[in-house]
Amino acid sequence: MNNNLEYRGFNGSIEYSKSDNIFFGKVKNTDDLISYESTNKESLEKEFQIAVDSYIETVNWKGNY
Repeated sequence: MNNNLEYRGFNGSIEYSKSDNIFFGKVKNTDDLISYESTNKESLEKEFQIAVDSYIETVNWKGNY
């Protein structure tokens, strides 16, 4: 896995907090804050996809997408 994630036209980062022992990231190509986290790198991509799907669902509900 590289340091970037891609899903449904969105790009996300992969970062690691040694002090918190957690992987996390945020979507890069939006003005809104979309973040995700996981205790392991393997499941971070799924958390990213869930965050993107939730964001799209929310903006569709609001009529902004």
